[in-house]
Amino acid sequence: MTRGFFITIDGGDGAGKSLQAKRLEASLRADGIPVLLCRDPGSTRLGEAVREILLGREEMEICATSEMLLFMAARAEMVHETILPALEAGNVVIADRFLLSTLVYQGIAGGIPLDEIMRVGQAAVQGRFPDLTVLLDLPAETGMARIDRPLDRIELKGIAFHKKVEAGYRRALDFLAEKSGTDPLKIDAARDPDSIAAQIYTEVTRRLSARPKGGRE
Repeated sequence: MTRGFFITIDGGDGAGKSLQAKRLEASLRADGIPVLLCRDPGSTRLGEAVREILLGREEMEICATSEMLLFMAARAEMVHETILPALEAGNVVIADRFLLSTLVYQGIAGGIPLDEIMRVGQAAVQGRFPDLTVLLDLPAETGMARIDRPLDRIELKGIAFHKKVEAGYRRALDFLAEKSGTDPLKIDAARDPDSIAAQIYTEVTRRLSARPKGGRE
């Protein structure tokens, strides 16, 4: 039995994922709820090393299949080291990105069949899919214009790629929900951050209060 509650916040670059993940963490902690916040890739020694390769090595050519496998390796370690133990301890886990991102970036935008990614993904996440996936939906041009730091290797792929990502999220969200039972929440990320945070918090607390006592079977 996994007793915790697993939330992922996803979306295109510049959509505000990290901000909203941190705000949700703070709100739940203020309510006395134990929370673990992690980022994908990252949150383990292996994950942070893979993150540096995938995002920091601008000069390195990496094909979509290699990207996918690297993301999955980092994700598998994060699930094993951090996510599953935290859920077993009864925590709420918030992940800044997760499997949905790979389905979009390396799948729909990168050209790898979604079923192929899903087969690898099921092994990487050990069958533990999110209880709630939050998609921050934002036009690619708006998201890229919001980024006020040097772009990472994937952000540098250009606006045509990121428009594929924008459209791909809607398709991939439905695919993931059908395959895994992930229950999605799509939010207009063009709104102000306070109203977005309030909507996410309201939905999360509603779902937490609706859980059967004793956890999630």
